[in-house]
Amino acid sequence: MQASCSHLHSPPGTVGSEDASASLCAHTRLTEGSCLHSGDVHIQINSIPKECAENPSSKNVRSGVHSCTRGCIHNCLRSHSHSEARQPEDTGTESGEHGSSSFSEFCYLFKWLQKSLPYILILGVKLVMQHITGISLGIGLLTTFMYANKSIVNQVFLRERCSKIQCAWLLVFLAGSSVLLYYAFHSQSLYYSLVFLNPTLDNSNFWAILWIVGITDFILKFFFMGLKCLVLLVPPFLMPFKSKGYWYMLLEELCQYYRTFVPIPVWFRYLISYGKFGNVTGWSLGILLALFYLILKLLDLLGHLRTFRQVLQIFFTRPSYGVPASKRQCSDVYDICSICQAEFQKPILLICQHIFCEECITLWFNREKTCPLCRIVISDHINKWKDGATSSHLQIY
Repeated sequence: MQASCSHLHSPPGTVGSEDASASLCAHTRLTEGSCLHSGDVHIQINSIPKECAENPSSKNVRSGVHSCTRGCIHNCLRSHSHSEARQPEDTGTESGEHGSSSFSEFCYLFKWLQKSLPYILILGVKLVMQHITGISLGIGLLTTFMYANKSIVNQVFLRERCSKIQCAWLLVFLAGSSVLLYYAFHSQSLYYSLVFLNPTLDNSNFWAILWIVGITDFILKFFFMGLKCLVLLVPPFLMPFKSKGYWYMLLEELCQYYRTFVPIPVWFRYLISYGKFGNVTGWSLGILLALFYLILKLLDLLGHLRTFRQVLQIFFTRPSYGVPASKRQCSDVYDICSICQAEFQKPILLICQHIFCEECITLWFNREKTCPLCRIVISDHINKWKDGATSSHLQIY
């Protein structure tokens, strides 16, 4: 500031004590009114010395000093305001840089995937070619299961109007698919796993184990679905519709319980096979993995056992949802069932005083627990699988 205000000293050619004193006063005031800090402005205004006030020529000097002081203050304030204004701009710049870096990383990943796509396709085609037999067979087994399951459920829904020819065709179709599959792979003896024996495979790697377990699970499903077709073929006078529903439920729970047992020997042999290398560490690890697997399977089997016991209790007790309704009670509701919109066939009076056909309400309670009209809970549990359906769960462990 002293340098910027040096032009305020006496002009050239001017001599005398008054000019010197005026110059000294201006210099002193500017020195005392300088900025103390970079961001703060501190101005100290002192009284004008007497010799400066008495000298009229010093007025010009004071006016120059004031103008210089105002200029310095203005510069300090501008620098302070600019420093404050730059702070939010810097924050916005940092966030913008972070967003741009994330976007650039995403673009880089997208470009890498786009560039690697042909190589991924080549490896995928090679993987499919190596396992084309297993993939084709899996698609065929899944398609067969979905077709047979849907057909059996439709035939059960038709009750006495079900097609015996269609049921016989499903039975032959499922049996023929199972026999053809085992005949095509007779060298591997895949049917051994049905009775907890070890099939004859060249190598027992992970994919071979999945191959054995997957085929065995589908074959067991086909077998029990064939038994359901046999139940459908039984004449109504030998086994009424209500009794068939309990048989469907019992067969499905028995199928699921047996399917839980079948993979145990296959996986146990695979896990314990670490010991064939003669390494103590590998053999010990195989033992620990096999024991841990057996513990988990035991807990799973206990849960299935409780469910199976409940199903057996329902199968033998045959709980009813109400009592037979009289003709007078049926006449109060115009002798028409609200489910089938037809005349009552063996009407049943529920605890909520609503009347339905025995077969209609039995079919309703296969999936529901409440009355179709008032929604009062009638059954304590849902009788699953009484509609002839088969679980689509694949038991691979």
